[in-house]
Amino acid sequence: MHETPGTPRSPHPARRRLVHGAAWLLATGAAVTLSWWGVHTVMAGTVYDPPQALPVAATQDEPTAKPPVSSSTHRPEPSASASAPSASPSRTSHSPKPTPTPRTTSPSPPPSGSVKSYATAGGRAVFDLKKTSATLVSATPAAGWSVQVWKQPTWIRVEFTSGDKKVSAFCTWHDHEPTVEIADY
Repeated sequence: MHETPGTPRSPHPARRRLVHGAAWLLATGAAVTLSWWGVHTVMAGTVYDPPQALPVAATQDEPTAKPPVSSSTHRPEPSASASAPSASPSRTSHSPKPTPTPRTTSPSPPPSGSVKSYATAGGRAVFDLKKTSATLVSATPAAGWSVQVWKQPTWIRVEFTSGDKKVSAFCTWHDHEPTVEIADY
């Protein structure tokens, strides 16, 4: 084949594939980065405090709460006849990491609050209600619903949203003991 003097020569098919592949990689990388950034931005606004574990309060029928004799997190105090502790922690084949031994000997006082759960059409809100304040323990939306939380010094609002439907659990304690009201709108 003869080339005419004014006709540009077409690039090799391998070079063309390389250019197309590089363009595809750049476009895909940009799309993934943009998508990740968008999801990250949306999710950053929905973060709320993680749930806190609360100790179980003693019932009024029990005069004093006694610490458990043994459990998975509490080990009995060693007796005087026990051998001296070793300088390095012992490891067993079942547990790769040593478990810490609690050093407290007296039980912690029971909490002054009461953990209450409120189920709504949009999800479940759990509050720890004390005499003069309240804290949000958790806010779990139902399937197809989202949750948003607002906190102020004298109130907490948990709002579940799905399309045009909204349900709020509104906990207030200004000049009174904490109360929770559920509103659908």
